[in-house]
Formats: sequence, structure tokens, C-alpha cells
Amino acid sequence: MRKRWKNLLGLTLALSVLFCGCASGVTGSGAQTGSTKPQAETSAAEPVAETVVSNLDRIDMTKWQYNADDDVYWQVGISYCENPADASYETMGFFVPGAYFTATDNGDGTYTCAVNESGTVAGYTAATAPYIIPVNTPGYAAMSAPTDYSSSCGYGSVSDFTSAGFILTFAGARGRDAGAPGGVTDFKAAIRYTRYNADLLPGDTDRYFSLGMSGGGAQSALLGTTGDSDLYTPYLTAIGAAQGISDAVQGSMCWCPITNLDVADEAYEWNMGSARSGLDDATQALSDGMANKFAEYINALKLTDEAGNVLSLEESAEGIYQAGSYYDYIKCVIETSLEHFLADTTFPYDASATSSGGHGGMGGGQMPNFGGDGNKPEGRFGGPNGGGGKPDGEGGTTDYTAIDDINRNETSSGLSLTGTYDTAQDYIDALNAEGEWVSYDAATGKVTITSVADFVAALKAPSKDVGAFDALDRSQGENTLFGYGDGAGAHFDAIEASLLSGTEYESAFAEDLSKRDALGNTVDYRVNMYNPMYYISDYYDGAGSSNVAKYFRIRTGINQGDTALCTEVDLALALSSFGCKVDFETVWGQGHTEAERTGSSTANFIAWVNECLADQ
Repeated sequence: MRKRWKNLLGLTLALSVLFCGCASGVTGSGAQTGSTKPQAETSAAEPVAETVVSNLDRIDMTKWQYNADDDVYWQVGISYCENPADASYETMGFFVPGAYFTATDNGDGTYTCAVNESGTVAGYTAATAPYIIPVNTPGYAAMSAPTDYSSSCGYGSVSDFTSAGFILTFAGARGRDAGAPGGVTDFKAAIRYTRYNADLLPGDTDRYFSLGMSGGGAQSALLGTTGDSDLYTPYLTAIGAAQGISDAVQGSMCWCPITNLDVADEAYEWNMGSARSGLDDATQALSDGMANKFAEYINALKLTDEAGNVLSLEESAEGIYQAGSYYDYIKCVIETSLEHFLADTTFPYDASATSSGGHGGMGGGQMPNFGGDGNKPEGRFGGPNGGGGKPDGEGGTTDYTAIDDINRNETSSGLSLTGTYDTAQDYIDALNAEGEWVSYDAATGKVTITSVADFVAALKAPSKDVGAFDALDRSQGENTLFGYGDGAGAHFDAIEASLLSGTEYESAFAEDLSKRDALGNTVDYRVNMYNPMYYISDYYDGAGSSNVAKYFRIRTGINQGDTALCTEVDLALALSSFGCKVDFETVWGQGHTEAERTGSSTANFIAWVNECLADQ
């Protein structure tokens, strides 16, 4: 029987909790062994069991419109909060496969719809159909709500998802100019509104999946890790979101998530700082200090590999922590990525024709218009396959600044891979053109690299200044994200602040770190809200305080200079140890895009959701 959310004012709910399952599926990771931390069945937050409170209008079932070409009933312009902070963004649309409704033509272009209990699409029924919510917010930009029927929802066409039997919820949301946690708060409110109408709508609103890339990948990860978190309660209350209804999701798709921002600057320098050159003494000292602070963080975090071994860093001869089991793990991730690329690729291989969507092609689709948040233009993530421009070092670069307004330097990697390679060995020889750092055994498919630093120098040069996310002049996109709603940037990195003690930047950091937002919270509170690790790692006070999704799929382009490889690796390992089912890959030859080893991102996401639901 289809699960229903009874949503009349004053009705008491007992919401099902989306607990994490057994860990599996992470490349090179698995369940934590020998830990004293309870697994997810006992570490998640308590189930939501409250009285539903909302004065929001419910969906008017007499106002549906119909797209005959796609066989989709739809409505847009629906308010999902009573007191919107920005009504130009905080509305949403619903796009429902036609088979799930029985409709009566009203004669004015609208239809009165009721759930068709016998309706089926692609193996789903009107009782079992999943919901998805796209998070199209690169650089944590605002996302405009749909104002009409659109063939694109940012990560594929509407019909891609509805023909797969999915119900698409398409919500507008505030961007970084509004300050964190505006964006995630809005998406949570939209999810709550969907469940507020669950008795009117087809499908199973417990089966909610999010998907996003870049800043959208980060916010998708947050939707997956922050379900029903009390930290969000005052912000949801402030905009008049429905109360007493869960905002947890069952699964999150995250491409290149720009996240873990409490240590993102430090991870960047540990992973990529070795490729910097020409820094003055003070900046070099800051870079080195950040790298060492990241090592201290990793050693305190106590991540574990698939065998339950704690991963740690050790000081190396250079004085930077480039040794130890964590270092070896990152090196292995790089080697495995290249092994998968060589196994997936049919030679001859034309690197010049390959977008950063990879040799398998991408199906990224068009981004929605970002509207008035920083005057960001509408556009694609480049590339002939619609999935992203070419990564540094392999066929050119994409100007992502025109898309997400994030500050990047005009740096490039040490190698330029163009032309056609007849064999895998020819490709390996090209990687070694400026010095041998890769070895390949064709008989076994085994790859070995000399060091992480050699890979970074060849293919993953830093594209951001020291202070990659918390810029010294407060100019980076993440500075705006942790600002105070006026579009101005603010510092947020407490580790960086400690390293700048006694410098000209000390007072600016101290001022920003002590400032309070409109609800009385300092930036450390909001950084925790926007850090998925806060909810899943014992290192943080928030571990176990939310209802964490059971399923995560994480993909990253290994060549990207936007964030450290550590970001996605750490997130995947922590989720797996928490008990979630994690499908994780780093994709060779791709940059900051909807990275996939083969196939299209849209089709692969749909297949993954189907696999997750078949697992239940």
C-alpha cells in the first residue's frame, strides 16, 4: 500500500525514518571495523513525530496543465513557504507522468486530476513512483523556479525522468547572495511542501532523491546528510515552511561537490599546493601551514578504509605530511581512476575530440536561468555532448567563471594531451612525455604512479589562489555564501584565521568570525549546517543528529582544479563508515563537470535510483 502523509492542520504524524543501510559500494572503502560508534540504526536522529502546522495553500487539483508530447501533467508557481524571504525564487513546480492521473478537461486549458491507482510507468505505479529534486546551483548560485513547461530541468529533460516513472519536483531557491543556509533551507521547505500534499499526489514521497553538480552537488549532499536537523529549524520557521513534516531524502547524487568547507582551504593546499610556484614567503608559509593543518585534521578524523584500517598522515622529508596510510589511499584512488579509464576506453582514442564529459559522453543538459543572483547567465557546462568543457591538460578548458562566477586563475596543468592515441601504451607514453611518473602493466591492467605530487603537477594544477575558498580579500564565492544576505563576502575559515594571527588579516577574520546573522548565529554554526561531515563523523558534535539518506552516488572529475580530491574521498569514506550505501568513482580525464566513466549522467542517475529502490 502506498505510504501517505496525512497533512490536515493538527493531525499527528509518525514519519518513517530514512535510516542508513549496511556500507557497500565505495571504491576502496567499506564499513568501519572495530569502531565504538553505533551503526546508523541507532545513531540517526529520532523520528519526526509532531503535529503538522501550516497555513500554506495545498495544491489545487483543478489547475493542472498537460503537455501532450511528453504525457506530463504539470503546475508551476506554487508557493512552498508562508513567509518567503525572496518570493521571486521560493516557488516550485510539479511534473507528473500522465499515467498517474485520471484527468477531466476543464475546457480552459486546465485539468482536474485525481490519482489513478492503476497507472504504471517503467515498472513504477502511482503508489511506488519516486520523487526527484534537481539542485542546479553551481557556485551555490540561486536557482530560478520554473514559470512554464520547460523541456529541461538542468540535468536532463523533464521527459527523461517522467518517462522513467519519476515525479519531478522543480523548486526555485535562494543563492549565495542570500547567505547560507538560504539555499538548502529552501530545498528542504520544498520537500516538506511535497509531503504536505502527499495525500493528493501520486507516488511515494518517502522515496525522495536529490541530484546536483558543483555547489549543487554540495547542496545535494547536504540534503542527504541533514534530514530533519534541528540546526535548520529556526531558518525553516522564519520562512514559514510546513512544520512537523520530514525533509529527509532517501538518496543523493553528487557530481563534483564543493563541500566540507570547514577544511576545504587546507585540503586544497595539502593536495595541490605542491604545484604552486612563485609564491612570496608569507603566502608560501600560509600554504604550507594549511597543508599541515589538514594533516592534523585527517589524523583526528580517523577515517577508515574497507578493511577497517585507520587512515593517517605522517610527516615526510619535505616537512609536509605527504606520507602515511591516508596518502597511500589517495595515491591508490588516482591509480584506480586511470586503470578504469584504460579499461573503459576503446583505442584508438581521440583526446582532442573528448569533452570533459569523457570518452563515454555526457548528458548534462542546459542549466536553468540563474536570474538575479549576481546576474549569472544561462548556459551549458560546455562541451559537444552537453556535459562539460574539456579539462585542463586534455583538449582545452572551459570558462566556468561565466557560469558560476567563482574566481579561478588562468593556470593549466603541465601536460597537454591532444590528438589520437592508437594504444593504451601510447597514451601512457604521452603522460610520461615530460618525465616518467606513470607505469602500466598491459597484461594485468595495473597502473602505478610515482607520487600524488607528480600527478598534480601533470594533470591537476591549482586553479585558485591560496585561500581557495576563503580568499584573503573576501572575494571568493564561498565568502559570499557565508556573508549576511547583502551580497558582500565574509571570512569563515577558523583554521586559516589561526594561521594569520599577527598579520594584517587578523582583525578582518576575527570580526567576521564573531559576527551574528539575523537569527543570532555566528558563522561557525552556519559552516556546520553546510558541512555534511558534521552529521556523519564522530569528530564533530553533530554526528547522529540528523536522518541521513541511505544511498549516495558521488562522481568527480579527477582533473578538476576546483577542489581537492580529498573532498569527495573523505565524504565517501565517512558516509560508508556511517552505514550508508555509497557508489563512488573518480573519473580520469574529466574536470569540473557531471563526470561519468561511461554513458550519460542522466541515464546513469536514473539507473542508480532504480537500483536503490530494487534494493529495498
